[in-house]
Amino acid sequence: MGKRIAVVLAAGKGTRMQSEMPKVLFPVLGRPMIEYVLDALRAVGVEKVVCVVGYRADDVQKALESRNDVVFVEQKEQLGTGHAVQQCLDQLKSSDGGVVVLAGDSPLVQPSSLSKLFETFEEEGHACLLGTLKRNDPTGLGRIVRDDSGVFEGIIEEKDATPEQRTITEVNMSTYVFQTPRLVEALSRLSNDNAQGEYYLTDCPKILKGLGDKVDAVPVLKACEAYSINSREQLAEVERVMAEIGYNKS
Repeated sequence: MGKRIAVVLAAGKGTRMQSEMPKVLFPVLGRPMIEYVLDALRAVGVEKVVCVVGYRADDVQKALESRNDVVFVEQKEQLGTGHAVQQCLDQLKSSDGGVVVLAGDSPLVQPSSLSKLFETFEEEGHACLLGTLKRNDPTGLGRIVRDDSGVFEGIIEEKDATPEQRTITEVNMSTYVFQTPRLVEALSRLSNDNAQGEYYLTDCPKILKGLGDKVDAVPVLKACEAYSINSREQLAEVERVMAEIGYNKS
């Protein structure tokens, strides 16, 4: 089955935070938000974390230097989420187990959700399994498209969705588990032929499905995991939710 590893995306500046601090180092209840992500990964048996850094990379590495299960790769140009994971290829090629890919600015990620995602992935033999959730208001998020029988077809971003697709309430939260060799294959086939000229990780599930691999999405994420932090207002909201759930302020 191979050991569990992770890729954590932590290269962004977070311009809307109005600070020179790397986004993932912003304190949430007194701790850098990325620490909660790393704690959740450790709790589900992830043995190695590949952390993609970029903006003020030295600061992020210094903040996490005590974590001996974390290695760093640098994304020198910000060319999309797929490009970020492509920087990890040397770290990924030696693994044959499952790799979870998630964002470093998601401090409300729940170990129970990651555990369920890994268990389903390992039991059912997927090449890629997405962790999703259902939201009454899915505005701004990519939708999970399924056929009439409920079989996963792909992810459609809101700006590209039809009016009918925009009514879909199951959304992509950028939480994936891949068979590592299949992720490497999908990354080799990514294209930046899109309006932004970027390489998107969201294209990888569709690529693998097109190759005949088993790809699916399961709504195992909890409502609290829908919260992201892109502004100080959202940071305050996440702190409020975490306090309600019972996170302790350090």
